[in-house]
Amino acid sequence: MENLFPKLPIADWIDSFVDWLTSTFAVAFDGISTVLETVVEGLVSLLSFIPPYLFIILFTLLAWKLANKGIALFTFIGLLLVDNLGYWDPMLDTLALVLSAVVISIIIGVPTGIWASQKNTVKQIVVPILDFMQTMPAFVYLIPAIFFFNIGVVPGVVASVIFAMPPTIRLTILGIQQVPSDITEATEAFGSTTSQKLFKVQLPLAMPTILAGINQSIMLALSMVVIAAMVGAPGLGADVYRAVTQIQIGRGFEAGIAIVVVAIILDRITQNIGNKKQGGVTGK
Repeated sequence: MENLFPKLPIADWIDSFVDWLTSTFAVAFDGISTVLETVVEGLVSLLSFIPPYLFIILFTLLAWKLANKGIALFTFIGLLLVDNLGYWDPMLDTLALVLSAVVISIIIGVPTGIWASQKNTVKQIVVPILDFMQTMPAFVYLIPAIFFFNIGVVPGVVASVIFAMPPTIRLTILGIQQVPSDITEATEAFGSTTSQKLFKVQLPLAMPTILAGINQSIMLALSMVVIAAMVGAPGLGADVYRAVTQIQIGRGFEAGIAIVVVAIILDRITQNIGNKKQGGVTGK
């Protein structure tokens, strides 16, 4: 069926725009790539410096402190299983990738959410962008990431940041805007400045919701590890991807179990941190 109107050259426009970005900001992209690669490699070296059994004990104690005995027991058994299956080093690569992506998401996402919560014009601009980011298939993010940063861990981190950032921004906006108006009005009546109201009242009360957004960002970043493996990112995702391409069902299942263990540990710990913050705010 013939179109009534000529086809819009959207693909050509995007190609031209990407070419312009590449030629104009090549030095910036190289710098970002170097920094991200250094950060991820540094995290991997730091995590690898700790002997596996000491790492398991420390992480178990951390889970006990931040969550509860049940999560601590699961952490201990789960990490022992990962080590027993032979996926310890890939797990550290995955942790480094996820932590890098989440930290960047927090550094960019929380200030953006705060800004949007204070300025309605900014919110009207940011929310449609977040809708676009969340509805775009994750695989699409790999295309510009590869083009700008070649293959390896860096495009994996960049794609993970884009994919994982929206919940942090959305729930930061939601948490601050859900602070009861009578509380903010009372702080204004006592002569508090905008920054005092934000940092001493709104952010502390919104912290449980912000932590829930960070929790979702961690889960989304972890869900990108297999997709990131398609562009050369190391970790458990690479083992799953390799097993799929070589039809090694058992090996793929083992690597999948390792990913599930890491996901449950990170999810439960961050959830319990948020619950404790909620309890502290409500006085429970």
